[in-house]
Amino acid sequence: RPLKGWGKEESERPLTLKLPDGLSVALLEAEMVDYVRGKFRLSAEKPSTLETSLYSSVDIISPYSTPWRVIMVGERPVDLINNNDIVLNLNPACKLADTSWIKPGKVFRSGDLKQDRVKAAIDFAAERGIQYVHMDAGWYGPEMKMSSDATTVSSDKDLDIPALCKYAESKGIGLMVYVNQRALVQQLDILLPLYKKWGLKGIKFGFVQIGNQRWSTWLHDAVRKCGEYDLMVDIHDEYRPTGFSRTYPNLLTQEGICGNEEFPDATHNVTLPFTRMINGAADYTICYFDKRLKTTHAHQLAASLVFYSPLQTIFWYDKPSFYHGEPEVEWFEKLQTVFDDTKVLDGTPGKNITMARRKGQEWFLAAMTNNDGSKENVQLSFLDKDKTYLAYIYTDGGKEVKTRTQVKCSYLLVDASRTMKFDLKPSGGAAVRFVPVSKDEAKKYRKYRGEVL
Repeated sequence: RPLKGWGKEESERPLTLKLPDGLSVALLEAEMVDYVRGKFRLSAEKPSTLETSLYSSVDIISPYSTPWRVIMVGERPVDLINNNDIVLNLNPACKLADTSWIKPGKVFRSGDLKQDRVKAAIDFAAERGIQYVHMDAGWYGPEMKMSSDATTVSSDKDLDIPALCKYAESKGIGLMVYVNQRALVQQLDILLPLYKKWGLKGIKFGFVQIGNQRWSTWLHDAVRKCGEYDLMVDIHDEYRPTGFSRTYPNLLTQEGICGNEEFPDATHNVTLPFTRMINGAADYTICYFDKRLKTTHAHQLAASLVFYSPLQTIFWYDKPSFYHGEPEVEWFEKLQTVFDDTKVLDGTPGKNITMARRKGQEWFLAAMTNNDGSKENVQLSFLDKDKTYLAYIYTDGGKEVKTRTQVKCSYLLVDASRTMKFDLKPSGGAAVRFVPVSKDEAKKYRKYRGEVL
C-alpha cells in the first residue's frame, strides 16, 4: 500500500517498506522488555513522514534503558530476513547458567482431554517422530474464569498429569500444558515448582495482555521465573518478540501472528516472512488435515520450514485418527526445528519465497507461492559442491495422486550444479529434503536422475 491515505490507521512492527529507488527497509525494535509497545503511523503534519505511536505512557526511573529502534536496509527483500539476527544480537547474552534442558522439537496438540486420548496422542507423537504433546485449554476448568485453579485437574476430566508425564517420558515424549494468564497472574509462583514436580516440560501462556509497561514487565519476569524451574515457554496470542530469547532461551516461540488457526490464504502466508517473521520465531500452528485450509497441502509442508519456530506445531486441529498413512508425512517426521544455516534464496512480499535450511549434513528446501501460483527455478548452489544428494521431493500433484491430500512424492539425484524447477499451483508450494549419498549409493539411485516437473 502507498503511504498516502493511511489516515489514523497504525501499522504493527516491523513495518516493511519498498522505497522509490528499489531498496527494501524494515522498521522494528529490539529489547522491549520493560516499556510500552510501539506502532507506526503517518504524521498528520509532515507528508511521507512516519512517527512512533506508543501504546501508553511510560513510568521510568533513572538510570533507564529504552528499547532499540532498528532500521534495516537491503537491496532485496530477502536481505532483511537473511540479516534478522540483529534483533537477537541487540539483547543481552544468555543469563541461564544451564541450558541443556532446553530441547526444541515438534509438537502435537491434544484437544481431547481424557487420559486415554492424551495417551493416544503420545503414542502417535512417538510413532511420527514428534517430540512433544501439548494439552490445550480446559484441563483445569474454564480458562476465562478467575476461579479456575491451574494446580488441579477439572472435576469433569479423567486426567492424571504426573502419570501422563511418566508415560510420555517412557516414550521419549515431553508433555506441555496451556495455562491462561488469568491463572498465571494469580498462581505463577505456586504453579512453577508444582509443574516441575509433575514432570511437565513447558507452558503455553494463553491470552496474555501486552502493550502497556506493566504487562510487558510482568510477561518477561514470568519467562525468567520459568527458566528457574526448567520450564520452556510458548507465548500465545498478541505478544511479538524483540529478541528476549537470546537472554532467556527457554522462551522458544510465540504467536503474535495470524496463523493457521485463522486459516489465512497463501498471499498472506508469503507476506509474513518479510514482515512478522523478521522479528523472530512464530508459533504458526500448522493444521495439516483440516478441511478449512485455503492452501494446498504442499504449501503447508513448505510453511513448516519457512515459518521458523523451535517449537513447531504441525497437527494443530488434528487427531491421530485423521492420519490415513499419507506418505508425505515423512517430511514432518524428518523435519528439524533449529538449524545450523539458513539461506533465503528468493522472494517478494505477497508473491513468493524460497528458503533453504541446513541441519548437520542434510538440507531442507521450501518454496511457497501466493493465491495466483508461480514458476520457481531454484539453483542448488547452496549444497556442498563435493557431494551428491538424494532429494526427497513433495509437490502438489493432480488426479494421479490418489490420497486426499494430493501430494506427489518423488525422488531425484542432484548436486550443487543442478537447478530444480517448480510450477507451483495457485496457493501451492514444494518441500525438498536433501540427503547426501556415497558414490556407491548414488549408483543405486541413478534411475532418479530424471527431471522433476
